[in-house]
Amino acid sequence: MSLTLPMFSALAGLLVVPAAARAHSAGDPVKLVWAEGDVAGMTSVYGPSGDEPIGFVEYHQTRRGDHLSATRVTRFRDGTEDEDSAEARVGDTLVALSGRSVIRDRDHETLVDLAIDVTGGHLGGTWGRGSDRQTIDERVELPSGTYWGPLIFIVLRNFDANADNGRLAFRTVAPTPKPRVLDLEFSRHDSEVIERVGRRLEAVRFELNPSVHWLIDPMIRLIAPTSTFWIVAGKPPALARFAGPRNYTRQEIVIQ
Repeated sequence: MSLTLPMFSALAGLLVVPAAARAHSAGDPVKLVWAEGDVAGMTSVYGPSGDEPIGFVEYHQTRRGDHLSATRVTRFRDGTEDEDSAEARVGDTLVALSGRSVIRDRDHETLVDLAIDVTGGHLGGTWGRGSDRQTIDERVELPSGTYWGPLIFIVLRNFDANADNGRLAFRTVAPTPKPRVLDLEFSRHDSEVIERVGRRLEAVRFELNPSVHWLIDPMIRLIAPTSTFWIVAGKPPALARFAGPRNYTRQEIVIQ
């Protein structure tokens, strides 16, 4: 879609001002610059001190035609697990289809089990323990630009093609532990030098925060801590480090 600017006549003839593209809004599918394909890997998770691993992330992504499937499981030394999966359609844009978010405690009891159906506009699942367990079965408006779990880094990887004034917003579904639909926003900050296994890397820092309204965003950020990503330039750009809350429990972790 575009906005057609008024046409002004001049003495030399008719001057037509080019149409301006509409700015990206939360819920709009992001444009894909980098091709997604089959990827798998594992990386360590550290506590805030970064001294020794407290867990690891296992990641699998497959593509068949224009259909992308991604699963990310984070397993911690204490026995707890966070698992996110997503199905999406990829091409010129990233269109979310469906997925699931699961959080398990150290006894492997499921604390959150959330099914996200973007295409059908539905959230279903449970959260809580024992007699406090609650259920959700709701019709919810979920635009095709709704991203969670493994889809979020794909959004960040394509930041430059979608950002407006150094910011990029998108819709998400987050267990808090009650599932909530809200907008998040990536913002670009300065380049910094970080260390990885004795090597110094120049990386751009991006912050991810909830975005509701400029008047109340600062208060929301007191409740929902900032997640920080350090990205090394390349084709495509690579994630060098993540630091932020693990999930609604607000356990601080570092992934690198």
